[in-house]
Amino acid sequence: MYLHLGSETVIRTDDIIGIFDLENSTVSKKTRDFLAQAEKNGRVVNVSSELPKSFVVSQEKDRQRIYICQLSPITLIRRASQITEDGERKD
Repeated sequence: MYLHLGSETVIRTDDIIGIFDLENSTVSKKTRDFLAQAEKNGRVVNVSSELPKSFVVSQEKDRQRIYICQLSPITLIRRASQITEDGERKD
């Protein structure tokens, strides 16, 4: 139901379009242009003051947001996969 991205930021798992590794994906000029345009349009939310490792693209209502996060993509994917359909965490 909700994914904790770090600090005090949580987003709905249904809103997530993708979770990306920042280091590997920014090799592509298209990804760098996408992130630069999102930053210019005020759609980027930095959820950490530490070195970022990933970014999460979400579609919230009619607005797309990009969250820059210090957690690795694998950690975020594991957190998201531990949430069942009824919103409870798997143990």
